[in-house]
Amino acid sequence: MSEIQVLKPQKTWSHLAVRRRKPSEYEIVSANLHYNDRDPNAPYELDPGMFMNEWYKKHTFGTALKHADWNAFRDPDEVVYRTYNMMQDGQETYVFGLFDQFNEREHDKALDPRWAGTLARLYTPARYLFHTLQMASAYVGQVSPASTITNCHYFQMADSLRWLSHTAYRTTELARAFADKGFGRDERHYWEEDAVWQGFRELMEKALTVWDWGEAIVVLNLIVKPAVEETVLRRLGESARHNGDTLLGLLTDAQLIDVARHRRWAAAFVAMALETPGNRELIAGWIAQWEPLADRAIDAYCAALPDVPEAAAAARAATRDLRRSLGF
Repeated sequence: MSEIQVLKPQKTWSHLAVRRRKPSEYEIVSANLHYNDRDPNAPYELDPGMFMNEWYKKHTFGTALKHADWNAFRDPDEVVYRTYNMMQDGQETYVFGLFDQFNEREHDKALDPRWAGTLARLYTPARYLFHTLQMASAYVGQVSPASTITNCHYFQMADSLRWLSHTAYRTTELARAFADKGFGRDERHYWEEDAVWQGFRELMEKALTVWDWGEAIVVLNLIVKPAVEETVLRRLGESARHNGDTLLGLLTDAQLIDVARHRRWAAAFVAMALETPGNRELIAGWIAQWEPLADRAIDAYCAALPDVPEAAAAARAATRDLRRSLGF
């Protein structure tokens, strides 16, 4: 009678066993979680001709941006839902501490009314801009071919919502201090009609209709976000400090901490993408196509920023320095 072979039980999930070590919390709850990449002909395990299946086959699996295993991507910060909430709970405690402290000092009463008018035009309408960033991150995350890439975009999406919430909070505070400036009433008018915002509105409306996942992830993270961050966060923060608005300067500093984390994972993604021949030329082509649109948005916004000499040139240079650091 032949002996029965007893198989040794695995010590971890099969897709993590190759590492030959105990997987981290990040790997356990982040890696290889998508189920819609098992059958490339029917991602959602229904009729291959169903609209959603056709969408993913064309825009996710059909993108020209290729890699042998997108599931190998890892967030360098290894952020998971638990640690994201811990980290950003601390950030929100800090931000609302700023709000409380500056409110107690009656900060807004000391602001020059002319600067308050600038805030009504250049700051509080950013609620719309931050919401477009939130939507763009949500789409790219939804159609990403790897759960670790999806997670980065969903945390980025949550950060955009936090920025929006901060702006909405300040809108209400400023409306109480400056009832004649249109805070809480005129933001949509500025966003839709003021020349200052039309570059960013055009950029975001066009970016939100990029369905191809490969192009969308590049446009969002290498073109759109750097333009917004170097202009509506960094340069506006500088202008605020020059006009006695220390609160806004500190608030944009806090938001730029999120930006630094976003850029770390984006750099890791680009490095991974460049492992595949042809991707460098493809990404460079998308950058060349979208960069002029972002430059026009930067120029239009910075033209109205007070007390920041050469703001547009500095912002454009910063976006190029970022892309140059990634190899472009």
